[in-house]
Amino acid sequence: MKIYSLFDDIPYNQASIITVGTFDGVHIGHQNIISKMKEIAHTVDNSRTVIVTFHPHPQLIVPRKDKPPVSLLSTIDERIELIASFGIDTVIVIPFSKEFASTSSTDFIKKYIVEKIGVHTMCIGYDHGFGNNREGSEETLVSLSQEYSFSLEIIPATMIHNVPISSTRIRKAITENQLQDSLELLGYPYFVSGIVLRGDERGRKLGIPTANIKSSDPHKLYPGNGVYFVSSEIDGTLYYGMANIGTRPTFTDDTESILEVNYFGLNRDLYDKTITVWFLHFLREEKKFESVDLFLSQLYEDRAFCEELIEALQKLG
Repeated sequence: MKIYSLFDDIPYNQASIITVGTFDGVHIGHQNIISKMKEIAHTVDNSRTVIVTFHPHPQLIVPRKDKPPVSLLSTIDERIELIASFGIDTVIVIPFSKEFASTSSTDFIKKYIVEKIGVHTMCIGYDHGFGNNREGSEETLVSLSQEYSFSLEIIPATMIHNVPISSTRIRKAITENQLQDSLELLGYPYFVSGIVLRGDERGRKLGIPTANIKSSDPHKLYPGNGVYFVSSEIDGTLYYGMANIGTRPTFTDDTESILEVNYFGLNRDLYDKTITVWFLHFLREEKKFESVDLFLSQLYEDRAFCEELIEALQKLG
């Protein structure tokens, strides 16, 4: 997949099949748009599929009163990795600014989509809005597609349990530890990628070494506080483990939650590695224990349950 950050850098191609959006999380609804783009591309000679997306998230630059503060389902690096995994040819990551936000919907289509990239077909979701103050609508695009002679495909809402998939719905499931719901909406287990930082090494002293993992983006959404069954691929090997997200109340009076992972069968230095943690199952809420012995006893129970989950996964193949 080719990645560009400037419109002037991308080669012009009249046969481009394009979509535009934030694509946070690249969820099932987004994946259906991508599938339609690829389907159309197979019918067009010399075509390419192009996603135009934004970084930072537009709401970080131009906050919307009707939306809560931004919590990202995917950082820009995670988003690009996900998009690549679904077979898109080209991504343009627009450096989003207040100046760019002031671009009208008509100018955006004419100056960037039509003149810079080239467009055969534009695919959009059912609730798509674009341009200054999101004033560009489906009706705007219909008019512009006729004026500039490109096709327009409007993809209907993807419904699960009779409710449209949305990033807001997914964020709610993740923060409420409803991992099965988020899996159904995303199409993959939720994950956090980050660098392993040095901690206080308390876990190592207790015989349960943990990797303290922090996302590079402060707006990345973490699951709600608690204990989770997780997995990571480290140096080409799959490891399972237990993660704790929280303030570690048995040991500290901290107020900031951190992500720590104890990987089973792995006891070596992971500092400064970038690791992706996949959240597979919610085990329990974080709690304060009256003693270290009670804390360790609970961890042994948690691990025993995780081993049952691993055995079940291995039987499934």
